[in-house]
Amino acid sequence: MLGYKNNMPHYTTENIRNIALVGQSDAGKTTLTEALLLQAGVINNAGKVENGNTVCDFEPLEKEYQHSLGVALVHIDQQGKHINILDTPGYPDFMGHSISVLSAVESMAVVINAQTGIEMITRRMLECAAQQKLCRMIIINKIDAPELDLPGLVAEIKGSFGNECLPINLPADNGASVIDCFSNATGESDLGTVADAHTEIIDQVVEVDEELMEIYLEQGDELSPEQLHEPFEKALRDGHLVPICFVSARTGVGIPELLDVIAKLMPSPFEGNPHTFLKGESDKLTPFTISPDADKHIVAHVFKVTADPFVGKLGIFRIHQGTMTKDSQLYIGEARKPFKVSHLLRLQGKQQVEIEQGIPGDICALAKVDAIHFNTVLHDSHDDDEIQCEAQDFPAPMYGLAISAKRQGDEQKIGLTLQRLAGEDPCLLLEHDASLNQTVLHGLGEFHLRVTLEKMRKHYNVEVETKPPKISYRETISIKAEGHYRHKKQTGGAGQFGEVFLRVEPLERGKGFEFDNAVVGGVIPSVYIPAVQKGIQHVLDSGAIAGYPMQDIKVTVYDGKYHPVDSKEIAFVAAGKKSFLDAISKAKPLILEPIVKAEITTPNEHMGTITGDLASKRGHILGSDMRPPNMVCVKAEVPLGELGNYQTELKSATGGNGFFTLDFSHYEPVPANIQQQMSAAFKLSSGED
Repeated sequence: MLGYKNNMPHYTTENIRNIALVGQSDAGKTTLTEALLLQAGVINNAGKVENGNTVCDFEPLEKEYQHSLGVALVHIDQQGKHINILDTPGYPDFMGHSISVLSAVESMAVVINAQTGIEMITRRMLECAAQQKLCRMIIINKIDAPELDLPGLVAEIKGSFGNECLPINLPADNGASVIDCFSNATGESDLGTVADAHTEIIDQVVEVDEELMEIYLEQGDELSPEQLHEPFEKALRDGHLVPICFVSARTGVGIPELLDVIAKLMPSPFEGNPHTFLKGESDKLTPFTISPDADKHIVAHVFKVTADPFVGKLGIFRIHQGTMTKDSQLYIGEARKPFKVSHLLRLQGKQQVEIEQGIPGDICALAKVDAIHFNTVLHDSHDDDEIQCEAQDFPAPMYGLAISAKRQGDEQKIGLTLQRLAGEDPCLLLEHDASLNQTVLHGLGEFHLRVTLEKMRKHYNVEVETKPPKISYRETISIKAEGHYRHKKQTGGAGQFGEVFLRVEPLERGKGFEFDNAVVGGVIPSVYIPAVQKGIQHVLDSGAIAGYPMQDIKVTVYDGKYHPVDSKEIAFVAAGKKSFLDAISKAKPLILEPIVKAEITTPNEHMGTITGDLASKRGHILGSDMRPPNMVCVKAEVPLGELGNYQTELKSATGGNGFFTLDFSHYEPVPANIQQQMSAAFKLSSGED
């Protein structure tokens, strides 16, 4: 249970520490957070993920799946420091949540499971943090597990991420204790002598301070923690040092030492690299400096939004500048009308504590402000209307499901619900394809969308039918041809008559459709030309050989006949349609398939498997680039229809360590045998002979 005090601790921006815990699923991030809360006296007993009673995994679905599915914020007041910890999900399907919190912190700690070692999320999050110039640290968890090779793991970390990754403490007594090797140079550890590790990390730190290095080398004096503090912070900022800590979150070994490292050595908002903001109109953005000054205008960035049908919307944000109070008048982005802050909140898991003010570096929340949304900037001056946070590089949502209402009349409710959920998650994308008449929900994987649909059902009472999305095939022609049709119908009274002659010719890919009226002499009165075009358009929309929209065709109507009594619009619609179909049948029609540019990043050892698999999918390999550490990016053009289950296949082929992106490239004709199959299936479904 949580043991809160009524009075809020007093601290300044210099005493704030903001850190995100990231890492692969089962690395133990949530259990580690519980251990830190217990060590700091915030909770009386540590909860367990499997029991569903941790501070961070408070959502019903998280308890059901026994995994973090979103970001949770907790705080600790220790050694005069106010420490905000963001616990993030470890499944690759929820990586967007992990990336989104990086804009709120100075430091990112990647948690590695000592039993499984470096995994895909480890690599990607360390890469993301380096790109955003965050201070990084590595926490090796589960050091009490049997049959570990910790020296081998440290060597692998250095080989993968550089020699700047150095232990700041060391496991001892077979994982039963931890020894400091930064301010202490004596003792033995499971990884060798403490003195050797101490010398290695001190050497690394003094390299960023020439004056201190000279004292260290010439005099050989042991440097004090006070002398080392500033160069240590600079080494973190420059990426010259990535400290490694050892813990067992389950037993509590190394937890006091880790808390000490965070409080004493990780950077404050003044010491970390400043976050990048931009100012100006979309085409004229320039970098804008934000300083953690409590007396300047308020600038805060919303990095997480949750929406609950019963509780309402909750926006979680980092204050980068200025002081926010309960009476602050804030603007959202470029909004002209401000809103008044009525309840300023601090979060401890699901519990909300009202506070009087927030200062630069604070992570706070606002409830029931409907206009607030993900990635927006809150500010209190129109001078700051055009400020925005630099865009983050989120993984593209590549897994899609076509969705439709399970209950008649729920269509509008589904749309509103999915818009709310997409507003919470930067990696959810909702698209409606009018040509296919389908709505597709895109995410990062099957589990991602399964959880989203479960939220819809349980939170909003909305259920949907799902199926694999249709592929946006197209139809076209390959040669010039002519078509003719006479529509003549006599029903006893006034008849129907219309005759059309036209020619078709292919256009370049991507040119669409062109219509030319070359009729002379009034053989088809101009009043009926739109009816002819309407008939042609019907075929363009519904397809001629496989039921897909047609493109890259020019149609020229050049002759025809009409009857002064029997000719009507409906007759020329029919004549236009049938003459167009006649011409298409002679013009060697083609079915076009979308080709995508694929970039597959995988460990080097799987490159052969990946390229061979792409070749079997009719892919064309364009080349490859080496990516540190020990990764390769394979570039290829592949038919989209061959990649329906590629995420699962890639996960299986690479042990979960591969990922990919897709971008539309162009359309190409499908192979003749596939076109025959698709045409036959269309004729069968439409009842044609």
